[in-house]
Amino acid sequence: MHNQSSDPRSTHHYVSKPVNSNGTIDWSDEENAIWHHLVTRQLECIQGKACDEYLAGLSELNLPHDYIPQLKEINRVLLDATGWQCVAVPALISFDRFFSLLSRKQFPVATFIRTRADIDYLQEPDFFHEIFGHCAMLTNPYFAQFTHFYGKLGAKATPEERVYLARLYWFTVEFGLLNQNGKYQIYGGGILSSPQETVYAATSEIPQRVEFDPVEVMRTPYRIDILQPKYFVLQNMEQLYQVTNQDIFALVAEAQRRGLRAPMFENKEIVNDEFR
Repeated sequence: MHNQSSDPRSTHHYVSKPVNSNGTIDWSDEENAIWHHLVTRQLECIQGKACDEYLAGLSELNLPHDYIPQLKEINRVLLDATGWQCVAVPALISFDRFFSLLSRKQFPVATFIRTRADIDYLQEPDFFHEIFGHCAMLTNPYFAQFTHFYGKLGAKATPEERVYLARLYWFTVEFGLLNQNGKYQIYGGGILSSPQETVYAATSEIPQRVEFDPVEVMRTPYRIDILQPKYFVLQNMEQLYQVTNQDIFALVAEAQRRGLRAPMFENKEIVNDEFR
């Protein structure tokens, strides 16, 4: 998910590349080589672990392996599938702009790719995370409608409510699992762009995996810099879409009334108001 922060403690050192007048980005040979490494490694890793909807979307996108795709190539597929578009943004954007973009079916993509020094983990969401992790799911009507609905919610929410909505996004769009084909399968982009978390989320016996419940999701603290100790599991993607028919602000109020769950990790830094 696109990282937004007003936290002065944040140390972000990547800068997005400009989009040229013809709508393209000039990626270097090294950046294309890094993309090739990331894509080929992760395509092997997700076999048998990614959900059917993600794999179908990945097939539609038909991402190149040897060079970084241009956003306009991605957008042709998304527009035809669900009416969504990717929009190039700086490495950091405000919450207001983030929600505004999603409410218009525009998915923010920071136009930089990690260096080899950060090849295995990057706190900021780079081009690989956004395109490989998220765009395939944006071809799915249920997922796309939920994300659009989420943007409209966030645009209307107070700062206090946005903290709770952040958890809803984190445990679905970023770190969501499906109960599919008799096993846990992944649809969250934060997992699907990480080799270590892909294996861990799908197969490890360490994390808790519990039935998806929006109020419980919004009561659950998370940290962005660890393997997740808890995942929420959908029975199908339609269940995520059904959230759009609920009064989410009433559920936020209920989560506030019940209070937060105790963190399942060392309380080094709980980040509930910053998106990945």
